[in-house]
Amino acid sequence: MKTTIIGVDGLGGSGKTTFSKRLQQTFERAYLFHLDDFIHPRKIRYDEKYEEWEAYYHAQWRYDYLLQTLIRPLFDGEPIDQIIQFYHKETDTYDLKRIQIPVGSTVILEGVFLQRDTLRSYFSHVYYIDVNKETRLARVLDRDGYIGDKAAILAKYENRYFPAEEQYVKEYNPIKLAHTVITHS
Repeated sequence: MKTTIIGVDGLGGSGKTTFSKRLQQTFERAYLFHLDDFIHPRKIRYDEKYEEWEAYYHAQWRYDYLLQTLIRPLFDGEPIDQIIQFYHKETDTYDLKRIQIPVGSTVILEGVFLQRDTLRSYFSHVYYIDVNKETRLARVLDRDGYIGDKAAILAKYENRYFPAEEQYVKEYNPIKLAHTVITHS
């Protein structure tokens, strides 16, 4: 019996976390991880050699670390019992957490851009949450106060997140790749 790895993909503000929490409750033994737990420190993900959206698209996440410590072992049928680094946004450092996942569990990974070549082949099933840009923007304007006021949030999304999302959609067509598409307005 292998562990099932499910991906919950969608663009910023689409409701990935909310959906993933509900999905987790439908399984007897399920573990939920967020791609944002595996991001690089600020100095890497805001590398000024790149335009802001390019840094986000290419340097935001520690894919190698995620694959090495969690995804590949689970995919290969191994249990997980180790200390794993999780990003701590307020301190721009990592917290260490002991993670134990027995074989035969269900693991849900939610985050943006999950259907890139780096991760796509490890998922048994991928849900894509499809929500229009206006609704997503309204959600993040209410949610992302840590960025600053609404003008700062809007600027961040227009300069960093939206252009990267457009690149992802153009490059991968995630709606077509997903096993299940959930559309909300």
